[in-house]
Amino acid sequence: MALDLPDFPWDQLVPFKQRAAEYEGGIVDLSVGSPVDPTPEVVRRALADATDAHAYPQVAGTPALRQAIADWYGRRHGVTLTEAHTLPTIGSKEFIAGLALWLGIGTGDTVVFPAAAYPTYELGAALVGADALASDDPAAWPSTTKLVWLNSPGNPDGRVLSIDDLRVAVARARELGAVIVGDECYAELGWDPEYATTPTPTILDPRVVGDSVDGVLSVYSLSKQSNLAGYRAAFVAGDAEILADVLAVRKHAGLMPPLPVQEAMVVALADQTHVQQQKARYRARRNMLRRALEGAGFRIDHSEAGLYLWATRGEPALDTVSWLADRGILVAPGTFYGVAGGEHVRVALTATDERIAAAAQRLASSRRLGTAQPGAQSVVPTKS
Repeated sequence: MALDLPDFPWDQLVPFKQRAAEYEGGIVDLSVGSPVDPTPEVVRRALADATDAHAYPQVAGTPALRQAIADWYGRRHGVTLTEAHTLPTIGSKEFIAGLALWLGIGTGDTVVFPAAAYPTYELGAALVGADALASDDPAAWPSTTKLVWLNSPGNPDGRVLSIDDLRVAVARARELGAVIVGDECYAELGWDPEYATTPTPTILDPRVVGDSVDGVLSVYSLSKQSNLAGYRAAFVAGDAEILADVLAVRKHAGLMPPLPVQEAMVVALADQTHVQQQKARYRARRNMLRRALEGAGFRIDHSEAGLYLWATRGEPALDTVSWLADRGILVAPGTFYGVAGGEHVRVALTATDERIAAAAQRLASSRRLGTAQPGAQSVVPTKS
């Protein structure tokens, strides 16, 4: 019998995508967060130099990679770790989907995740038959809680949790005897002035965890900061005992990041220049798109960091998706990310400069034509 899994929502976008594609000038697809810019040359060169990978790679990662991960946390977050506190993964999504299983969580247990969250947290609970709870209030987490997912900066809403927020969540998880994990994959893409040169806070910060990372993990990916989505290059850090248990399972399952990818990760983690260059690209696109959306009558909520704008017109999310599709722009409805997103859409920054400019021009045209407000009649130029 097949597992009772959450619905895969993206098929709902097919008719909107078809409609957007008919717009003169073509679709501007802002529905997904897949990088469009080149992988940095320094990283590509490291990958190419390591392609004589005739032997099986280490599931635990090479010593050089594990040390590079520890060094990155020290350099960027001020967190002191050793190799034993780190573990590479094949992208971050597989780890998020599998962790509940590897921790032995099951029926009668509860997995907690944010109220607005991408679906993989709930999937991980479904795979083991655990109860899934979308809750941002630590006081509401039940005694059955065994695993807590935080996501800061958040996908889809770009919300950043403060040191105080993280401290309260960790204290509650420890009180419950639950493992708590911070999914922090957008940490280098903070937009508020305080994040101009530093990442957003990590759950491993000593101000959060005290003098011990017991029961606490941080997940990070190089997909966003380094345009490595196709490399599946990510890692987890924190409680060494938990990671040792997870590593034992992963060895049996053969979950091995390819050696060339591991070598490329070492180089990517050591080079901050390309990260700042990519951040500058996204900042320019974000500024242009945010101005255009606000000019067209949208309100932007949260969105302090990450690759998305969490936008609303004060109407059902699919109505907004439809309104934008009529202008050749495709976005993701907030309903894909839980009931908290009922009146929001997620607008990705991961399009080329030309496509972002096209979206901004179309939104500006809507304002000039007086069609920016919900319920207004659409004026839609289409292909002949």
